[in-house]
Amino acid sequence: MRAAGRAAWARVWDRVAASDLGLLRLTAGLRTVCSIALTLAVLSLAGASVPHLVAGAMSAMVSTFAIREKQRGQQAVTLALGLPVALASVSLSALLNSRVVAGDVFFVLLIFGAVYSRRFGDRGTALGLIGFQIYFLSLFVGATVSALPRLYGVLGVAFVCSALVRFALVPETPAGTLDRLRRAFRARFAQLVTAQIALLDAGPDDMEKALTDVREGTARLHETALLIQGRLEDGTSDATVARLVQRRIADAEVAAERLGLLLLTARSAERGHTLTLHLPGAPVPLADRLPVRDEATDTLRRDLEALRLLVLRPSGTDSGTALAHVRNRLLGYREEENLPPGPDAVQDVFRGIGEAGRAVLGLRIAVDGPQDESEDTPATTRSREELDAEDLAIAGSEESESEDAERTGLRRPTTRAAVQVAVGSSLAIIGGEFLSSQRWYWAVLTCWIVFINTSSTGEILVKGYRRLLGTVLGVIAGIGLAGLVGHHTWTAFALVLLFIFAMFYTAPLSYTLMSFFVTAMLGLLYTLLHTYSASVLVLRVEETALGAACGVVAAALVLPVHTDRRTNELLGTVLERLTDVTEAAVDQLSGGAAAELLDKARDLDQALADLSASTQPLTHPITPLRARRDTARYVVALLETCAYHARYLAATAELLPTHPSIAADPRLREAGRRIVHNIGVIGAHVSDGDEDGVGEIETGPSIASLLRPGTPGTPRYGRVTDRVLRHLQRLDEAVVGLARPLGVPIATPAK
Repeated sequence: MRAAGRAAWARVWDRVAASDLGLLRLTAGLRTVCSIALTLAVLSLAGASVPHLVAGAMSAMVSTFAIREKQRGQQAVTLALGLPVALASVSLSALLNSRVVAGDVFFVLLIFGAVYSRRFGDRGTALGLIGFQIYFLSLFVGATVSALPRLYGVLGVAFVCSALVRFALVPETPAGTLDRLRRAFRARFAQLVTAQIALLDAGPDDMEKALTDVREGTARLHETALLIQGRLEDGTSDATVARLVQRRIADAEVAAERLGLLLLTARSAERGHTLTLHLPGAPVPLADRLPVRDEATDTLRRDLEALRLLVLRPSGTDSGTALAHVRNRLLGYREEENLPPGPDAVQDVFRGIGEAGRAVLGLRIAVDGPQDESEDTPATTRSREELDAEDLAIAGSEESESEDAERTGLRRPTTRAAVQVAVGSSLAIIGGEFLSSQRWYWAVLTCWIVFINTSSTGEILVKGYRRLLGTVLGVIAGIGLAGLVGHHTWTAFALVLLFIFAMFYTAPLSYTLMSFFVTAMLGLLYTLLHTYSASVLVLRVEETALGAACGVVAAALVLPVHTDRRTNELLGTVLERLTDVTEAAVDQLSGGAAAELLDKARDLDQALADLSASTQPLTHPITPLRARRDTARYVVALLETCAYHARYLAATAELLPTHPSIAADPRLREAGRRIVHNIGVIGAHVSDGDEDGVGEIETGPSIASLLRPGTPGTPRYGRVTDRVLRHLQRLDEAVVGLARPLGVPIATPAK
């Protein structure tokens, strides 16, 4: 029973780890709640009044969530600097409380400075956030000069409790976060394999759902890989180890995505296209090959289950004859003579399983060190030798210390945002005073929040809409909860803690949900302060709507950055990064010098993630421009397809010195030249916004047929060299396909 219970708990925990990457949301929620709870306990023992309890709870929350640095030493410095900033902020608020005009002017200047400080990195952002939020807090609790000494004590207790929780009770280290992210990657990899098994077994009526699950699983795995790559440098003490783990994560991601594509091909009448895995709502390929129960598909289904088991098996439990037998069988599929009999498409899936098994083995070695080799077969030994050779090549490569540290491009956007939010806040103060001379700051808070982590007018509009919707729902909940809780102080505080945890846990998932929990929590705080009434919560809705409107007006009229302009800038960046990766990978595959390909691929993935986020206003369900929404989704999906093929080329190019089945081929340069030229033409069209004078997209014969003259048909997935040709061909097709929705002219091939 205990073993079954532990197994069930492990499955549940894997699901939690897969849904909450690195347990980042769980940790943030727990740390904040524990900071508030400890602060409330200390203040209550000291006999603090309810207003001071509220002030302490909100101060503990701010001092906890404002700190964003990854290293503990940096966090301690920022937290120490945050206390004098908080003391100065509450002092100025109390001093200016009776001077309306001077107080409003200072508040606007404070808001400008808080946003402007984001240019100084995480520490500047944190200190600006603390200054603004503590000033807002003093307005909320009605701070006065006579109450300052006690408020100083409350702030001191809150910051000390926050530090104690952060560094002792709920500690977080970069290495620990990275370890949890790797576990999340393993869990999501296993979930993707589960979805691929369902795709294999799906009947004609279930294909669409099965394919949707594979799409979602592929996207979630990629999201985890991006997070891991962004934390490797801080989470590992050795740069070589960080680079090795980065390489193994990239290998595993590519192998998992390719396995899904091969399964799709095995189920459909034609070779699966990568775009199908990236475009939501794409037509489902004709599944004329129904799931059958022959020997080949039974073996395939069994080996996919074995791959899932291999992925899920925790570190330190990979010894034993049974698991070694599973690993050896999967790695054996990398050898032609070990492939089970069956159709070509099914044999390709077995090859894909073999490559996925090799990727899992490489990741285990990189993360956990050497493994038991006593049960290895010759095929497994060859895989280990390849991995060892790659590790030595990575360890011996020169690390590139030069990074693009230029931040001049970030300064103008930071200044622009500071001016916009200052203007919007001024409008919110004026309008808020007309609605309520006592609660006007709610409009300012909303105006401030809609500008956080937004870069265009469209993003601000969508964020304002979501905040208003969450606020309306939260008001309804707040009215009901206030009636139930009444004046039971500690019951209300317990619900406040619950809502704060829910707020932080749901914030990355849904801004509407976060706004709901914030508003419901505020209803309870008003109850504790004996200032609750239904009219107060209704006023909050009005102030929220006003603040959102002021933010949108300021963004639209003051130094506006329209969504089209923002997405075009980011699209240009993605195309530049795609050019860098493709050009460097093809050059290395053609016999050129080695380059930092994995770093370039990571930059491409990050640029694509930024573009995808910026298109949310265009793809939001409420947008009335349906054709524009579909075009945006199609372009992003095509770019994800291009990134996948470029990522594979980069990973393969780095294998040249060690992989026996790859050889440099100078003829690849001509194929790469056409692709790079076409990407450049699209980039020039996007940046110039003019179809004239930017050239045309070149088309021509299949790349595979150019490089393999005399070979009839299309080369199958087999040896790595054949797959390089296939990925180049797919990349060429995707780039040409990208030209059509963007309106780039395509040259007519000569007859």
